[in-house]
Amino acid sequence: MMRVLVPARLRKAVRTWFDSRYISISDHRQDIRDALWEVQTVRREMATLQSEVERLRNARPTGSGISRADKTKLDDTHRLAQETAKALDGVLQNEVLVWQAIDDLRADRASGQPGEQPCA
Repeated sequence: MMRVLVPARLRKAVRTWFDSRYISISDHRQDIRDALWEVQTVRREMATLQSEVERLRNARPTGSGISRADKTKLDDTHRLAQETAKALDGVLQNEVLVWQAIDDLRADRASGQPGEQPCA
């Protein structure tokens, strides 16, 4: 390590610059306390949520507690949701194909190559 004589004003300026860029130990300790408090708060909230989930799990009806009409409604709802998802997937795939065709037409028009002429 090498020691160099440095004027007091420069040394003070450098220390002030370092102090302004770095956090003090007391501020760092306070940040740690705040972070610990936040972690403890989140831990309490998680424990409350877990107890609520357990309460809801214990309160839900079992498979044998569902009436025949409710079972039919649930099955119909599930079937309709599946059919809707399948139909929507088809619509989205068709939309992608339409936009790809539009992009191809724009690219042909921009390049000056007519490609196939439309019927109309």
